[in-house]
Amino acid sequence: MATVKKDDRLTSSQSLLCVGFAGVFSKTVTSPLEVVKILSQIGTFHCKRGFLQSFVFICQNEGLRAFWKGNMVSCLRLFPYSAIHLTTYKNIVHLHVDELGDISQWRAIVAGGLAGISAALATYPLEVLETRLIAQNCREPTYRGLLRSLSTIYRNEGLQALYRGFSLTVLGAVPFSVGCYAVYVNLDKLWQERHVRFTSLQNFINGCLAAGVAQTLSFPFESVKKKMQAQSLLLPHCGGVDVHFNGMIDCFRQVIKNKGVMALWSGLTANMVKIVPYFGLLFSCFEMCKQVCLYRNGYIISPLSYKPIPGVDQSLGPHELQEFKRYLRNRKSHNAQSSSIGNRW
Repeated sequence: MATVKKDDRLTSSQSLLCVGFAGVFSKTVTSPLEVVKILSQIGTFHCKRGFLQSFVFICQNEGLRAFWKGNMVSCLRLFPYSAIHLTTYKNIVHLHVDELGDISQWRAIVAGGLAGISAALATYPLEVLETRLIAQNCREPTYRGLLRSLSTIYRNEGLQALYRGFSLTVLGAVPFSVGCYAVYVNLDKLWQERHVRFTSLQNFINGCLAAGVAQTLSFPFESVKKKMQAQSLLLPHCGGVDVHFNGMIDCFRQVIKNKGVMALWSGLTANMVKIVPYFGLLFSCFEMCKQVCLYRNGYIISPLSYKPIPGVDQSLGPHELQEFKRYLRNRKSHNAQSSSIGNRW
């Protein structure tokens, strides 16, 4: 059984802010790897010379700023995505926890998958735009500005273009969840101890392993989705897509027929290299933001340490703690006034 641990010392807005900041920072730092990965999935000419040569080729053709194409849209998407994901996940989990607050690992992973699908549905047009921005040449851009770009896609290709390939998000969630579950059910054997005793480093390694296995299993669905998102007559070479297709099933068929089965995993190297720094930065930034919030809320002595303030009940929520402190101040003030009046008499 896995206990759902939620730090009640943070408000909902603080939790969202911590997740958002950590996500933006880690996405921005690892954006070059994300660009190479997506261009490899699409099948553009940039990435037909191998992993390392792709960086050189992109830099020569579009300059250094090309490694951050679509990053702003990706970061903007992160906040509504995180808010919807966290809210949905919380509501689903609360339906399945027992009286001790425990939930099976499998149900927790399924809840995460359903929450991810819900968040993806709400923010999918931004994901499509991110792919288009990465697919275009930033020196001769077709799309400029967020709202203007979305309007251009809608006006020229219709609403369905903004949700092209979404079914693959749902289909890809199945092997992704299976991969996560396969890793987590074997963690006790891997570390030879119960999961409740895992250190922060062990949890970080576990997250990287789960992400690596899950993303590898779902990668073919992700690759076809990126090809479908990028396919557009407005972009040179139809977005750089290396096969011609009509629909999802035909895209799978054409890729396997013309490029081979392994082409469905194009860009996997960049994705694997990205996992460790991405999750490392995500974890570190989240913890740093969390410490600042806990310090501001009055739980710890310093934003650089988790050492609790003596006498502070760590089980109280932020609002409860503030109310308790206000009560103590009023009580001290009342006692001081009573003592002053007593001295006068």
